[in-house]
Amino acid sequence: MATMLAAMAVSAPSCAAAAESLSKSFSGLKANTLFAPKCANPLAISNGSRISAMLVWKPYDNKKFETLSYLPPLTNDQIAKQVEYMVRKGWTPCIEFDTIGSVYREHFHGSGYYDGRYWIMWKLPMFGCTDSGSVLREIAECAKEYPTAFIRVLGFDAKRQVQVAGFLVKKPSQ
Repeated sequence: MATMLAAMAVSAPSCAAAAESLSKSFSGLKANTLFAPKCANPLAISNGSRISAMLVWKPYDNKKFETLSYLPPLTNDQIAKQVEYMVRKGWTPCIEFDTIGSVYREHFHGSGYYDGRYWIMWKLPMFGCTDSGSVLREIAECAKEYPTAFIRVLGFDAKRQVQVAGFLVKKPSQ
């Protein structure tokens, strides 16, 4: 029992010394300096030249689709290069089209198959495709058949069983 009291007596001053040195570092601070003073007129605050960086993106009539939709419309050569990349990776190209081109709910407010998330597949996926020319011909045929539709090309990876690429190749206005 005496040894426990001696051990407690030895450790008590070290804890007090640590607390004392900790309080010395905050001894010059006042409680009201921890918080910023309130501004008398909150309307006087200005962002100056940074205002243009805070503008909201126009959400109407400015829809963006898939990966490359922020770029200008792709040329046939650029589409061919994207498809060649997919073919080199071993992905299966697939062409889809839709007249609206975005998610919409027509008959039911819950999510389901016909809520605009799924586009209509043009023919079958192009299994075994080895050249971009055949994909470009199918895109042209789809555009001829459905001139007022959005057309996109998807790339599917058979090993991972997921869509790994997708980009818009035609909008109705093109």
